[in-house]
Amino acid sequence: MKKIYMIIAAVALLSSCNGEKVKNDASGTFESTEIIVSSEATGKIIRLDLKEGDIVKAGITYGIVDTTQLLLKKEQLEASINSVKSRRQDVGKQVSHLKEQLKKLKEERERINNLIEASATNTKQLDDINSSISILTKQIEAQESSLKSANLAIEGEAEAMRAQVAQIEDQLQKCKITSPITGTVLAKYAEQGEITSMGKPIFKIADIDNMQLRAYISASQLTQIKIGQKVKILSDYGDKQQKEYDGIISWISDKSEFTPKTIQTKDERVNLVYSIKVDVKNDGFLKIGMYGDVIF
Repeated sequence: MKKIYMIIAAVALLSSCNGEKVKNDASGTFESTEIIVSSEATGKIIRLDLKEGDIVKAGITYGIVDTTQLLLKKEQLEASINSVKSRRQDVGKQVSHLKEQLKKLKEERERINNLIEASATNTKQLDDINSSISILTKQIEAQESSLKSANLAIEGEAEAMRAQVAQIEDQLQKCKITSPITGTVLAKYAEQGEITSMGKPIFKIADIDNMQLRAYISASQLTQIKIGQKVKILSDYGDKQQKEYDGIISWISDKSEFTPKTIQTKDERVNLVYSIKVDVKNDGFLKIGMYGDVIF
C-alpha cells in the first residue's frame, strides 16, 4: 500500500513538472514615470554632480548655472535701496523747533490770561497771541504732511526695488539644478562647462523603485477586476525564468483601443482591448521595458 502511494505521488510530481504553466490573464511591459529635468536659466553650467545610474533625492542641488551677473545686479539694487532709505526724513526732528515755539506761545498765552483776570492788561495781547498760535499750528501740520508724503514716496521707490530683488532671488533659485522627485538618473544630456538655455534638457529621471506594468485586457475581463484589486505579477527574465510579485491595479482605461501588435491577451482574437496599470514594488530586478504577466 505504501508503494502505491509513492507511485501516485511520483506521477503527480511529474505531471506538475511536465504540465502547462498557469495561463496568464494579461501581458504587458514594465514602465515608470519618467521626468525630463530642463534648465530654468540661461548660462554656463559651472557645476553638475550627477551621472547616469545615480540615485538622486528631490530638492537637493546637484548643479548650478552661472549666477555672477544676477548676484552683481542684486548687490546694485540693495545699494540703491540703502541710498533711497537714507533720504527719509525724521518728521519729529524736522518740526521739533516749531513745536518748541508753539509751546512757548502757549505759555505766554497762559501768562496773559492771568494778567487779564487781574485786570493788568487788555485783551488785544490775547487776540494777537491766539492768532500766532493758530498760524504756527497750521504751519506744523503742513510741514508734517509734506514730510510724510515725501517719506511715502521714498518708501514706494524702495518697495519697487525690493520687488526687483525678489525677482532676482527667484532667478537665482532657478539657476540651481535639482530633481523634482527621488529616483534614478536614466540619461544625461548636458555636461559641466556647457552653455545651457531655458527649457534645454539636462537629465532624465525615473522612480524605478515603484514600477507599473501596463497590460491590456478584453472587454469580458473588465468584470473580473477593479481599481485597488491585488493581483499576481510574473516577470519574464528569459530562458523560462520568472519571478512572482504582488501588484495592485491602480488604473483602468475608460476607452477601448485596438490590440497592440506586441501585446498578447488571453483571447488573441480580440480586436478591442482596455489598458490597465498595475503598481509593483521593485526589488531591483525589474527593468523598464521588461515583459510581465498578470494573473487575476
